[in-house]
Amino acid sequence: MTWRSVMISRPARLRREHYSLAIEQEQTALVPFEDIAVIVLNHREITLTHPVLSACGEYGIGLYATGSNHQPSGIFLPFLSHSRTTRMMRKQLNIARPTAKQAWANMVKRKIENQAACLRLCDKDGVGRMESYTRRVRSGDIDNIEGQAAAFYFAQLFGPSFYRADETRWTNAALNYGYAVLRGAIARGLVAHGLHPTIGLFHDSEQNAFNLADDLIEPFRPLVDLHVAKHPAMTEGDLIPEDKQALVALLNVDVGMPQGKMSTMSAIEYAIESLVRTYEADQTELDLPRLIGLEAHQLEY
Repeated sequence: MTWRSVMISRPARLRREHYSLAIEQEQTALVPFEDIAVIVLNHREITLTHPVLSACGEYGIGLYATGSNHQPSGIFLPFLSHSRTTRMMRKQLNIARPTAKQAWANMVKRKIENQAACLRLCDKDGVGRMESYTRRVRSGDIDNIEGQAAAFYFAQLFGPSFYRADETRWTNAALNYGYAVLRGAIARGLVAHGLHPTIGLFHDSEQNAFNLADDLIEPFRPLVDLHVAKHPAMTEGDLIPEDKQALVALLNVDVGMPQGKMSTMSAIEYAIESLVRTYEADQTELDLPRLIGLEAHQLEY
């Protein structure tokens, strides 16, 4: 299973050398393509060859580009790499509405559970109230418990003056960057499993190419929240390269899954596999992550 996240924040030339990505800077580093999950291009003076793009498609690598604000602005995904893409698209379009609504409720419930865990890990008040929200989530979350919980949660985590839409705050910039990385990793996994990211269970905007990714990201978001709350900036301002590297590295942080403790990147794969079973057999019990901390996954050899 792929596991490396490659972030490039200095001028570089990227080319393919046999089965590896060659990163030419003062020296040349080689990284096997089969080990790479995502590549983040975070500098304007990075050039890459067509064979690198072809390799990203061949190996299922998500390639992020950042904009002038250094936030991820686009992602290159493999093109219809799954052999049953058309069949899965039909199943996505024809899923029973009760099944979709219950699956969404499960995602919302786990998200709020993880938000409660985030408050607990940060020694913040409000854990009991967050846990009470989880018991009120019904099929389809028709009462918008998710929104009610979020309003209370962010005020507890970052203070009553915190305003999520304030783009000038470092905290929001960090949250947006971390969420974008997760969103791209999930979109990459959806495509690899034959699912179309545009067709969501709950999100259904005609202008959103990642509706399904925006569904599945919800229980993963508190991982970013926890990191940002635990590592606040000393001063307000733009994210520095170290901030971005740490946010990309969250893909390698351990979360709890029904199969055991594993990296976030692996958890995304298992969650998507359970989502496929939802479409295949009207299963509503999804394998979703539990927030357990910020410990990096240790590889075993």
